[in-house]
Amino acid sequence: MAISPTPPTPLGESAAFLDMLAHVSRLAPLDRPVLVVGERGTGKELIAARLAYLSPRWDRPFVTLNCAALAETLLDSELFGHEAGAFTSASRRRAGRFESADGGTLFLDEIATASFAVQEKLLRAIEYGSFARVGGNETLSVDVRVIAATNADLPALAEAGRFRPDLLDRLAFDVVRLPPLRARGGDIVLLAQHFAARMTAALGRAYFPGFAPAALAALTAYPWPGNVRELRNAVERSVCRAEHPERELAEVVIDPFAPPPGQADVPRPLAGPAPAIAPPDDAASGEAPSGDLRAALHALEARLLAEALAATRFNQRRAAARLGLSYDQFRQHLRHHPALLRA
Repeated sequence: MAISPTPPTPLGESAAFLDMLAHVSRLAPLDRPVLVVGERGTGKELIAARLAYLSPRWDRPFVTLNCAALAETLLDSELFGHEAGAFTSASRRRAGRFESADGGTLFLDEIATASFAVQEKLLRAIEYGSFARVGGNETLSVDVRVIAATNADLPALAEAGRFRPDLLDRLAFDVVRLPPLRARGGDIVLLAQHFAARMTAALGRAYFPGFAPAALAALTAYPWPGNVRELRNAVERSVCRAEHPERELAEVVIDPFAPPPGQADVPRPLAGPAPAIAPPDDAASGEAPSGDLRAALHALEARLLAEALAATRFNQRRAAARLGLSYDQFRQHLRHHPALLRA
């Protein structure tokens, strides 16, 4: 359970990000459920906290629960509480998150993972503000605003019979869509500088000297599938690893599993023998065919991709880093060589 203080202000200047924040500001005063949708690492809990803080409930509890972290029976008890003797370990009555959030806001993350039984109870609690504790018959009433979040396609899940359509209708009074980092333009550099300065202070250093041009290029070229969380980890990791913190940061360590430059040719030891991979066509010999530049480049590309995959035991992210490519760039090259995809 978490009862949060004033949430940090979300950081960004891109049009997509500012439009989203404006949407949040318009929704915050309304006493209705809200569904926050976004990829992993986009800051769904931060936006939920902002919705709560900008609402009339700002000085009341903001209670959070990750639905994916608990099994069905535990989630039921955690949400609605239980009576003594409701199950083996229930030695006494316990209040649930709905009771703790009475008068305030309840944030339910990963709502798509809740079972149908829990979804049914959630629907009643949201619709009528009433529920019973697990193992109890007494109907309790609460005044709670529910904000839910997911990175799943709930309409598709509802259509497939894997999420209750009536609960989706109730939750989606309005939907806040968080833009992925790759759609936020110059926010990548802005956020990177913020995270670097914060880590520099945490390490007790006087100041952050900035990013070298090559590091900035790497930051902006990478697609950031893990979004802001991945960017923060990469920047903080790079600041920590910097051998000369008084100089501009020259290298951003995006993949923590990538071997150091001096060990680039030494595969990381894993259990069992490394699987073999045979590069297609002329790439196996290491010699490019003569007389056709396009065919020669194609064969060379295949050989380099095959060697990188073999050396990293088919970890495509590490293979991409080994070749100095982003993951998306590596995948684009790999699509030209179907034999490697089937290997």
